[in-house]
Amino acid sequence: MGKVKLPRKSTSVDMTAMTDIAFLLLTFFMLATKFKPDEPVLVTTPSSISEIKLPETDILQLTIDKDGRVFFSMDNQEKRVELLDKVAKKYNMTFTPAQKQEFSLLSAFGVPVKNLPQYLDADAEQRKTFPQPGIPCDSLNNELADWVLQARFTNKNLRVAIKGDGDANYPIVKRVIATLQEKKVNRFNLITSLETAE
Repeated sequence: MGKVKLPRKSTSVDMTAMTDIAFLLLTFFMLATKFKPDEPVLVTTPSSISEIKLPETDILQLTIDKDGRVFFSMDNQEKRVELLDKVAKKYNMTFTPAQKQEFSLLSAFGVPVKNLPQYLDADAEQRKTFPQPGIPCDSLNNELADWVLQARFTNKNLRVAIKGDGDANYPIVKRVIATLQEKKVNRFNLITSLETAE
């Protein structure tokens, strides 16, 4: 008896479902990703062995670069606008709605209050080259104290973190800490890099 030959079928696999899943995952990650905001200055933090992580929300971050300039940043866009209104009232200034919108989108800034309107009127490319001398925090003109105080009035749950460059001068770091203590902020975090285990 002869063998029955079955016709060979193509071994093609329909990849439509897998392609759909790949594009759905790609779209999800693109929409769900939170990009790291631009920082106005690069800071090389000192290393430590502490593994305590900062919370994701309600953070006020003070950045000190190696030249001793102090930069201010706070999360929550609505609270930032409220903060700007309070500081403007203290310094008898007014900001336009466009300037308030720009301030709510800023990641950080380091200009005195009197220069803030010009900084906010500049576009994104001009801001990269805008001179930022840092927020004044000396004993004669301590604008940093006003920013910290008004930020705490704006958000009662605010946690303060200091991100200082490892090469920053000690007196400026001491002055920033003294400013926090003057405003009754005695609990704050120091942001450091984690040392590698040997």
